[in-house]
Amino acid sequence: MRSRMFKIATAAVAAGALALGAAAAAQASTHQVQADPASIGAAPYLYLGWGNPQKPTDVMKAAGNQWFTLAFILSDGGCNPKWDGDRALTGGSDQSTINSIRSAGGDVIPSFGGWSGNKLGEKCTSASALAGAYQKVIDAYKLKAIDIDIEDTEFHSAAARQRVVDALKTVKSKNSGIKTYITMGTDQTGPDSSGVDLINKAAKAGLANDGWVLMPFDFGGGSTNMATLTQKAEEGLKGRLKTAYGYSDDTAYRHMGISSMNGKTDDGETVRLQDYKTMLAYAQQHHLARFTFWAVNRDRACGGSNNDGDSCSGISQSQYDFTKVAAQFHG
Repeated sequence: MRSRMFKIATAAVAAGALALGAAAAAQASTHQVQADPASIGAAPYLYLGWGNPQKPTDVMKAAGNQWFTLAFILSDGGCNPKWDGDRALTGGSDQSTINSIRSAGGDVIPSFGGWSGNKLGEKCTSASALAGAYQKVIDAYKLKAIDIDIEDTEFHSAAARQRVVDALKTVKSKNSGIKTYITMGTDQTGPDSSGVDLINKAAKAGLANDGWVLMPFDFGGGSTNMATLTQKAEEGLKGRLKTAYGYSDDTAYRHMGISSMNGKTDDGETVRLQDYKTMLAYAQQHHLARFTFWAVNRDRACGGSNNDGDSCSGISQSQYDFTKVAAQFHG
């Protein structure tokens, strides 16, 4: 349902991700991150495998954002993390991109999962193994945060949901101060049964997850008032967090997030720029933990070489309009 049309990277991209050598790996492991931690929640998705991705440092200069959520870390067929499941974790073009972002004063949040491909939450057969896979990425890039974009078969497997919860609890215990975000689809009234179960499992396990982030789109039926529907879904999430964790309203809000989709969605809805600005006001008012969107690749009008839903928004807009809004979010 929430496909976002996640695709496996092309052979050309994979070829471009060949080794850059040990010097690049050393640079990523020793670079002192400069990005403002207060803006960590404002990290729009950038997918390097398709959608004619823009140069991240150009985006930063034009839009004023410091953080990107880089998609996606997947399984290589076993319990081993790779970019898109086939590009080396370090030493390739993905690492070069991260180095350039950090050199420009920014930072990244790798996203595990998405709709397509092999998910670590399914391929790793134990919570400890899954935690080890997450840790491998955290160690490789000395991360401040990770995003678990749990979708499709991983989301709808009770066993995988439990593994993710238990693995994140281990990650939290071994990495002081790291932020964890869990991103998932939603119904108009809030999380569906799989989402509710995931929240309940996390609360029962004592997982102090930093942000429960909804993807409030692909509701079906060509919905038009996406700001109103987003707030309705978020209020449903608030209720679920209060019930599971015993949070107050304020505490629940501070553990919530929005991950919208700019422009035309897969189900024919339209998230207008004004909708996204209204969502920003809601996120700021309630001090949400995260405010992002899918994706920077789409943050431009269609035309020229950008004529599909992977590389343009399908609406009239200026380049980086949505990224500029996201960059205003500080929780």
